[in-house]
Amino acid sequence: MSINNSKPTESELEILQVLWQKERCTVRDVHETLAKKDAGYTTTLKLMQIMHEKGLVERDTTAKTHVYKALLNQEKTQQQLVNKMIDNVFNGSAARLVMQALGNQSASKEEIELIKDYLEKIEGKY
Repeated sequence: MSINNSKPTESELEILQVLWQKERCTVRDVHETLAKKDAGYTTTLKLMQIMHEKGLVERDTTAKTHVYKALLNQEKTQQQLVNKMIDNVFNGSAARLVMQALGNQSASKEEIELIKDYLEKIEGKY
């Protein structure tokens, strides 16, 4: 199945997060990881079947239990979604996004240090 330009929905992104973390999973694995969401097993199964049809995941059917793997690259997908959000929500301003994110969430010291290090690397490029 070829990968198309379908953008994952919010529910599909939750499933992709599990697949990116674990690399290969059965529907049951994904469902149990997402068990706190009030969705039933058949809902998870149907979503993953749709994701397969859309080319977001691949399915290994060689065993009795089908195993799924994400076809979308995590970093590329995150970058595309962030770019779309910056354009649509923050009028193209990455700085507004960062200030909003840091203003609404309390970042740990480690996260702040990572952000500082990243900013220094960016400044070094210019």
